[in-house]
Amino acid sequence: MRRGGWLCRAAAVLALARAADAPADQEATIATDRPAVTESSVVVPVDGLQIESGMLATDTAGRYVTDLPEFDLRYGLLDKTELRLTLPDYFHDVPAANASASGLGDTAIGVKQQVGPLGGFDLAVIASVSLPTGSRALSSHGYDPAVQLPWSRSLPANWTVAGQLALYWPTVDGERNTTREVTLLFDRQLSVPCDAFIEYAGDFPQRGGSSQLLHVGTAYKLTAHHQIDFHAAAGLSDAAPRWFVGAGYSYLFLFRH
Repeated sequence: MRRGGWLCRAAAVLALARAADAPADQEATIATDRPAVTESSVVVPVDGLQIESGMLATDTAGRYVTDLPEFDLRYGLLDKTELRLTLPDYFHDVPAANASASGLGDTAIGVKQQVGPLGGFDLAVIASVSLPTGSRALSSHGYDPAVQLPWSRSLPANWTVAGQLALYWPTVDGERNTTREVTLLFDRQLSVPCDAFIEYAGDFPQRGGSSQLLHVGTAYKLTAHHQIDFHAAAGLSDAAPRWFVGAGYSYLFLFRH
């Protein structure tokens, strides 16, 4: 991922965010979708804008790909409703024979509706669609819908269990390839600002082999609104990446009237 530009943007956002922090904003604590595959089961506070960003390095059968800035924008529209925008990532294919293998991915828009807590569970429904805005080599060239159902439940001793059921309809070679996803995550709060997780994530497409991962990571809250994260995964199936490693930075802006 474009390290120089990404670091400059991150530094600028961090400086602005620290200057914007006000005592009235401290009642809300950031809860991010990243770095786990499992999405958060809660929404951004009303009138909150959450920016989540990161970079990832992936080894897929000897092909090394980096991508960034992994920009997700989440806006709290209503008490339990948020709007979502995923901006295009830039993918750089290291051993590619020509430059066309690198470029921008697609854009996605969506909405998350929180339907919990119910019986001790936090639940949400996320509906989104990917738009064919990417480069020729990387875009799916289709309008690809997705539905995700993340959930979580607090356990004793500072543990949380969470998971996600999802359906994706990506366009592959001009045809829909319906893909089911299941995840299971265990998170441990190590201290007030720091937690760590271990996660299983499996994608099972209609055509082609499954992609299954063992994923671990940690997140550290610099303040109630600032978070950095680190994560890594190892592939458990032939169709999965051999491994990937990543890091990210997220910030929650709260707009008060």
